Amino acid sequence: MARSQLPPLASVRAFESAARHGSFTRAGNELGLTQAAVSYQIKVLEERVGQPLFHRKPRGVELTQVGTALAKKTGDALNLIADAFAEAQGNAQGTLTMSVIPTFATNFLAERLGQFQIAHPGIAVRLEVSETLVDFHSGIIDVAIRSGRGDWPDLECHKLIDVEFTPMLSPALAESIGGITRPEDLLKLPILGGLDPWWIRWFGSAGVDATDIGDLPGQTFGPQVLEATAAIAGHGVAMVTPAFFRDAEKNGQLIRPFDITCSDGRAYWLTYSHAFRNTPKIKAFRTWLAHEISTFLDAVE
Repeated sequence: MARSQLPPLASVRAFESAARHGSFTRAGNELGLTQAAVSYQIKVLEERVGQPLFHRKPRGVELTQVGTALAKKTGDALNLIADAFAEAQGNAQGTLTMSVIPTFATNFLAERLGQFQIAHPGIAVRLEVSETLVDFHSGIIDVAIRSGRGDWPDLECHKLIDVEFTPMLSPALAESIGGITRPEDLLKLPILGGLDPWWIRWFGSAGVDATDIGDLPGQTFGPQVLEATAAIAGHGVAMVTPAFFRDAEKNGQLIRPFDITCSDGRAYWLTYSHAFRNTPKIKAFRTWLAHEISTFLDAVE
């Protein structure tokens, strides 16, 4: 097809968004258009194609066979355009802004980011420590590291580390009750974050009924790194991912009283918009982080 015969870009964008969301309304929300405007743009495209691209249904829309074939290619084409503009704007060399949950930021990333900047002196890094949701469409955040199951729609998700957890406490606190010999001994001490479901799961694995653990004395600090800090200070027992606190364990600040480690199926993930998966600064960070994670896990084992 001659370029002069190409359909309007607005129609292509509306179609690609509606195909991805399975909804004209959600496509409109993404593009800042009304549902009627999205419907009009898709009608323009259908007239160019000469046949329907969607089956209109009472509760949404569904791609036709022709629409399904077209959706993938238009998505790839728009991603290429987005990548080209990112490079043209200088995003290959510039600032990489990341949003990272507190424990991963403090106990893994902060001490290693200098190595990334040495390897990539043209990329500045801005680290935002946060647990709030990220809107990648805003253009403010380039990548995020979150815990979950990696099933976030429209995002590239790379698994980093499985979320595992076990109780840890200071040696002095353990000795305050004559030592910890049985899992139920932990219930004699202040429990940090007792409302966290990890506690019920761990005690269940240890064969202890702890359904009332949330009623025990203790405090809640939120992120693991804060509860681990409180545990080091002797304020209670923290339920944490031991790999992140192995230095505290090596230097005797924390102990792991039992070799029982649980998981709830979640992991830490590197995420970013699918549209920018080929942006050079994101590719560079993804490659570097994968190597650092591999080295970290080898050391843990």
